Amino acid sequence: MDLFGTSGMAQLISKRQDIDFALLRRVNLQSTVIYVVLLSVFCVGGIVGCSSNPFSHRLYLRNNVAALNQPHNPQGQSIRIEVPAGMPARLIGEQLVIAGLIGDARLFEAYVRVNGLADRLVAGTYILSPTMTLPEIAEALQNTQAATLLITFPEGWRFGQMVDHLRSLQIFNDEEMVSYEHQVTSGQIAHQDAADYPFLSTRPLNTGLEGYLFPDTYEVILNAPTADSILSHQLKTFQRKVMPLYEKAEDEGNTTLDLYTVLTLASIVEREAVIPDERPIIAGVYLNRLAEGMKLQADPTVQYAMGYQPESKQWWKTPVFLEEYSTVLSPYNTYLYAGLPPGPIANPGISSIEAVLYPESHNFLYFVAVPEQSGRHVFARTFEEHEQNVQQYLRGG
Repeated sequence: MDLFGTSGMAQLISKRQDIDFALLRRVNLQSTVIYVVLLSVFCVGGIVGCSSNPFSHRLYLRNNVAALNQPHNPQGQSIRIEVPAGMPARLIGEQLVIAGLIGDARLFEAYVRVNGLADRLVAGTYILSPTMTLPEIAEALQNTQAATLLITFPEGWRFGQMVDHLRSLQIFNDEEMVSYEHQVTSGQIAHQDAADYPFLSTRPLNTGLEGYLFPDTYEVILNAPTADSILSHQLKTFQRKVMPLYEKAEDEGNTTLDLYTVLTLASIVEREAVIPDERPIIAGVYLNRLAEGMKLQADPTVQYAMGYQPESKQWWKTPVFLEEYSTVLSPYNTYLYAGLPPGPIANPGISSIEAVLYPESHNFLYFVAVPEQSGRHVFARTFEEHEQNVQQYLRGG
């Protein structure tokens, strides 16, 4: 017998379901509150706080995993950073943020702790870049070897450019930089045995080391870099690479020039030549002009004499205007003074030194750059030919 009737039974079932669902919602809400309270206690109740909790590290890492492989600054420059002994991962992360290497110190700590790397981070000096990802930085900080830096001095740089480059790397303190500059400009080597560099004894008196600072890539240990170590690298490389070449050319009778003259002429060739196979030709032109008693009229010597240009921030003023050839009063100005300048105007590489030792034999006395051919030159035997080339290539005739 249907005591409630069909509609009454349906209402009873509906009401029972409402009670069940309400109870279920209440239980879930209570569970959520308990979970949040427990998590809060976990985060603030400890000595270090939530950042030291393994669960929070895993949760934060999981929620930010996409950021791990994103460099903080793809166009950033390398930065020197010191990690003191005993510094915890959290503070290392904060230091990396201050240095502009990463953007999230908490993510760094989470990454190294979850992956068991926190105790593998090694104190020391590092060169890091914001172009590195966070995992790459964490990997670099585990290197137990002495941190090193590769320093490149391009061929044809003058001493002032090398000093600027070293200052920008911030690996020397001011005292070391002053020492490096003084040794190069005075030619007086400190804290080293001059007997290790016998080639320097052939220099004229009271000359510096411009021309002897061999352009190359050098690896420097950053724990305690010194000016002496940089200078020693450059001079020893000069001894190893240049002297055998010079002595061989001298022994074979290919040159009668002394080493200082070779370096002076090679430095001009280095600054003039753009196309490698033109170096021996350009060297031959200058040797021919010297033999004829002609002025070299080499543009780089004027640029060297003009020095640093603060307005354009150039060590080699470009362009040099016609009137400047006659107004720059310096013995380095080969438009005003015959013969070679007093010394090298830059630090030449092996190819330019070799070009002076083994110049191409020809009768050319002039050359002019061809603008549309990326630094290539045309050469002339007479002034009339040269004028025609100037008219054709520079004046559009």
